[in-house]
Amino acid sequence: MSKGERTREAILGHALDLASVVGLEGLSIGALASHSGLSKSGLFAHFGSKEALQLATLKAASNAFVAEVMAPARAKPQGVERLRAIFENWLAWTERHDGGCLFVTAAVELDDRSGPARDYLVGMQRSWLSALARQATHAARQGELRADLDGEQFAFEMYGIYLGYHNARRLQRDPDAQRRARIAFDALLQNYR
Repeated sequence: MSKGERTREAILGHALDLASVVGLEGLSIGALASHSGLSKSGLFAHFGSKEALQLATLKAASNAFVAEVMAPARAKPQGVERLRAIFENWLAWTERHDGGCLFVTAAVELDDRSGPARDYLVGMQRSWLSALARQATHAARQGELRADLDGEQFAFEMYGIYLGYHNARRLQRDPDAQRRARIAFDALLQNYR
């Protein structure tokens, strides 16, 4: 990796930290310069515009999500054990970022807009739901979940539990949010057994 690539990666780490707190709309070259201690002109040379910075931040967040949530879960056997690992890693993802999950924040900010950042987020979300559906389908094929399981419905419900958890944890500051999310996830698995 070249020095320029390492610098860009470090900048995107700062951008991800900042965006998790202020959202994509609060992420600008000026705000990132203040947060990172780098010059605006140096940041502009890397990204060129606020929109390019936002898109690059979403892509960096997506890569971090795969590394922190999906990659460790792949060490578990396919089926319910892997689904549970994904769910636990997903909860931990929210805890590791000061502002919670950037994707939840970005979904609210971008849902009524058009443009590359929204398009990327929609594609990423669809890919994530497909991955969850595939894992649920594997569990059904192995006999751990019902054979007639609708993987897309399971993914939808699992995602709904996560959104409820994120709201309870971040907005309501409910100290029981993780416990409640785990109970809901166990109930989801039980419903499909």
